[in-house]
Amino acid sequence: MRIAFFDSGIGGITVLHEAMRKLPAEDFLYFADTLHVPYGSKTLEEVNHYVKESVHTIMQEEIKALVVACNTATSAAIGELRQMYSIPIIGMEPAVKPAVAKSLEEGRRVLVFATPLTLSQSKYTDLVARVDDHSIVDSFPLPELVQYCENLNFDPEEIGQYFKAKLAPLDLSQYGTVVLGCTHYPYYRKILHDLLPPHIELIDGSHGTVKRLITVMREQNLLGSQGTNDIKFICSGSQMEYVDKMKQALAFLQNGQ
Repeated sequence: MRIAFFDSGIGGITVLHEAMRKLPAEDFLYFADTLHVPYGSKTLEEVNHYVKESVHTIMQEEIKALVVACNTATSAAIGELRQMYSIPIIGMEPAVKPAVAKSLEEGRRVLVFATPLTLSQSKYTDLVARVDDHSIVDSFPLPELVQYCENLNFDPEEIGQYFKAKLAPLDLSQYGTVVLGCTHYPYYRKILHDLLPPHIELIDGSHGTVKRLITVMREQNLLGSQGTNDIKFICSGSQMEYVDKMKQALAFLQNGQ
């Protein structure tokens, strides 16, 4: 049986990649809801419907756990999914808590990059209210970045100019940590690392999510020993063309970009 990962597009492959490194004896399924990508600019009701529709399709496969590898989808539907299905379902949230802890030590602020829908949801605002006692978290939407990523546009020059234009109004010297609060954004870690002041650390939720996945699977005796890191890619839209895109995106991460 496989561990399934779900996102609207190729963003969740950043989480899958982390899981492949940590769980070499597991096999995986990756589902992209390509008919409805991106989620971050849609309404909560639309995303909730698309997520439940997609997960219904995923559940027709032989899977033993599901990672909703999308902050927006987690905000929209994670509670209902856990009521609907009995297998472990792991959600995503922006890595605000570790970022706040780190930045407080340094006396700096935290900057959270995410989609507009994620930033508008109570799951996110409640998270910030819970961990940000000193009001050091600033939220910053980068809606265009998902589409760049879906187009496999990782050009350092073009994307670098995009970041420079978007971040121009900010005083980056105030910030110690930038949270990549959308699973598409870690594809641009290297470009951001080269662009941002050297004191800024980049954090995303992949590590914490996979750590939680391993903990839950161990508790339920679901960890495998016979898998080979095999991946089955499926999507809701045009199959072969997007499967090739997913494979290219994974290869980009595996090559250390």
